[in-house]
Amino acid sequence: MRVALVGNPNTGKSTLFNSLTGLNQKVGNFPGITVDKKTGTTKLPNGKHVEIIDLPGCYSLYPKSRDEAIVLEVLTNPKNASHPDLIVVVVDATNLKRNLLLFTQVADLKIPIILALNMSDAARKEKILIDVDKMSQKLGVQVVPISARKNENIELLKQAIADAPGIALQKQSIEVCEIAPALISQIKQDIRIKEDYVALLLAHQHEILDYLTEEESNHIESLEQANAFQPQHSQTKETIARYDFISTVLQESVKQMPKNIAETPTGKIDRILTHRVWGFVSFLAILLLIFQAIFAWAEYPMGLIESFFAWLDEIGRQYIPEGVLADLLLDGILAGLGGVLVFIPQIAILFGFIAILEDTGYMARITFLMDKIMRKVGLNGKAVVPMIGGLACAVPSIMATRNIESWKDRIITIMVTPLISCAARLPVYTLLISLVVPNDKIWGFFNLQGLALMGMYLIGTIGAIVVAWVMKKVIKTKEKSYFILELPVYRAPRWKNVFLTMYEKVKTFVLQVGKVIIAMSIVLWVLATYGPPGRMEAIEEKYQTEDYVNNYSEEERQFLESAEKLENSYVGILGKTIEPAIRPLGFDWKIGIALITSFAAREVFVGTMATIYSVEEPEDDTSTIRQKMLSSKDSITGKPIYTVASAFSLMIFYAFAMQCISTIAVVHRETKSWKWPIIQLTYMTALAYFSSLLVFQLLK
Repeated sequence: MRVALVGNPNTGKSTLFNSLTGLNQKVGNFPGITVDKKTGTTKLPNGKHVEIIDLPGCYSLYPKSRDEAIVLEVLTNPKNASHPDLIVVVVDATNLKRNLLLFTQVADLKIPIILALNMSDAARKEKILIDVDKMSQKLGVQVVPISARKNENIELLKQAIADAPGIALQKQSIEVCEIAPALISQIKQDIRIKEDYVALLLAHQHEILDYLTEEESNHIESLEQANAFQPQHSQTKETIARYDFISTVLQESVKQMPKNIAETPTGKIDRILTHRVWGFVSFLAILLLIFQAIFAWAEYPMGLIESFFAWLDEIGRQYIPEGVLADLLLDGILAGLGGVLVFIPQIAILFGFIAILEDTGYMARITFLMDKIMRKVGLNGKAVVPMIGGLACAVPSIMATRNIESWKDRIITIMVTPLISCAARLPVYTLLISLVVPNDKIWGFFNLQGLALMGMYLIGTIGAIVVAWVMKKVIKTKEKSYFILELPVYRAPRWKNVFLTMYEKVKTFVLQVGKVIIAMSIVLWVLATYGPPGRMEAIEEKYQTEDYVNNYSEEERQFLESAEKLENSYVGILGKTIEPAIRPLGFDWKIGIALITSFAAREVFVGTMATIYSVEEPEDDTSTIRQKMLSSKDSITGKPIYTVASAFSLMIFYAFAMQCISTIAVVHRETKSWKWPIIQLTYMTALAYFSSLLVFQLLK
């Protein structure tokens, strides 16, 4: 048996899904699109197991987003793999009049249905008295009052599911056939549809329903024209009739004590949090907390993960015999796996905060505050949180764009989020700034190096805004970007739900994105380790000659040999090959190698520099790297490589370039296509190249 959960956003539908299924759930995508498909199983009191599908939140069966279109597709197409045997419509018991509109639409599809009055505890607090038996009698369905957050009456709902009839017994809410009788009759006959309301929905929505053939869609269009069908008039007539029915039901089954919204706790808090001034001040303070937590709280667990993998590496080198297999396992697979798992604390903290903001009701206030500002540049108010999270890491931030219903708004957010300077760029910025910016203060207070660093972060943010504005003009879609939002009442976070969300997001990241990252890390290791056999053998023989043995220690010879092997590896050869293309940017072949190797992760730049310049000290000792880089001369001009022009050119390149395999992997996963990652890689590389070229030519 398949049970679908249907409801408006912010009615607690996902919380109910978690209560019913616990850990027996999985997240996928509906076929061919990037809308989440959450499924799970639950055990009923009669011992049977049923499949639960959490359909995307929607306000009506007249979709204004891709998520809402999925609900229409699943419920009106019996051949759809997710088509339910039973529907549980979840409504907010404190806002029944609006929520019951969707219920009446779904009920008229003539699929067996149960009405779950969620947040019944909140309704009691607000002195909303609901006669459940009377409402059940008026609607002709089982009505179950529940509180998903408190697990109240969840077993009663399971019993209702077990007792649900196999046929639809709900009462007709409106006379659908009276809206367009001739058209509905012809569609039912020609398209072989049983229910009047399904036929009416096809008349309205046939262009967006994938299960209709082009011929069927065109035929419905011709029937509309023949019957002079007016969609807007029809929908208005239907909505008025439904609200008349809902008002009749509520008058007989609900008694509500009068209340002043402004005097409720939510109203009092919103005076500050949605204020045109204090709302933004509060928002910035909360962002500062999240920003600090992502860096500060993640630092210790990330250090533990790095130490753990360093310990594994040390153990491996002790017990695995030296050779190609050891290098592949330790330098390739283990290093790649460590690079994946080190992101876990940041991902968990970011999604933990997002879950808390959503559970408390504050996320809706953030999107309300920011939507008008963000929409001017082609973004949605819900793009704010992913972009802020991009300051830590683009990977979890792109995963967080699933909260954005509009396909166009979500794609634009995904495409521009990597332009926000992430934590991985910080080592590159600090190293290069220390080379060319003096550690002086202006006006006795502002540090020049600090200002330069802040400037790099501002450049990335401004770049994201400009690109979003351009993409708003370029990306075309028939889907209109509506922003419909309910401001729910404030509630304490449900910690079980928060930790379950963190667990699901981390598991998704590790299992899905991790596979691609590890594979690409192995490829890079192979390219950086091997080169043409003749060259490598000649280098090995060179450092075994008497001159090198007598004049250098074994450790020094190993560093020199490693640096020369890197230069003659396939990656090194590639660096020499691309040198003519990057010369106009002020880069030499060594920087070219760093650009290639840091494609795995931006911070690899520092380690690559250490290897190239044959530094004896550890790779994270940037003081020695700075000395070597400062004294480095251009082999062609004889002048210093790292000047103000070349250093800022390189920083601008890293600010805009897609130097991150994990980001490409997660964009591919989220869009279910290589089209968008390729477009993103292409435009970011072009933007980085030409911006870097401009900076170098102006400053040199």
